[in-house]
Amino acid sequence: MHGTANALKILDYKPPKEKLPIMATKFTRKEVLEHNNNTSTWIVIGNKVYDVTKFLDEHPGGCEVLLEQAGKDATEAFEDVGHSTDARSMREEYFIGDVVEEEKQMYSYDKKSWTSQPTDNEQR
Repeated sequence: MHGTANALKILDYKPPKEKLPIMATKFTRKEVLEHNNNTSTWIVIGNKVYDVTKFLDEHPGGCEVLLEQAGKDATEAFEDVGHSTDARSMREEYFIGDVVEEEKQMYSYDKKSWTSQPTDNEQR
């Protein structure tokens, strides 16, 4: 009986919510482009999609900086500014999903400028 009770405990185990994997929503770049104004402001940074609408009034550089990138890939602009570790952590609060696999970009920095290239999936 003791072994059965332990087996039932194992079968009944549920990991804490914070340990569960989060299934990210996938967005096309066209879908992101539709959110290009001050009532719905989405940006892409490193193939991740962020809804920064609620952050517009809080952005230290002003809302214009974000609105200029609204609906676009803002990776280069974000990295060129040299955001702090705190800013990078705060960014994750606005994460809403990923760019679809076939539209992901590869990013590189050569000390002068950022470039993005289609991934192998996008070149097919």
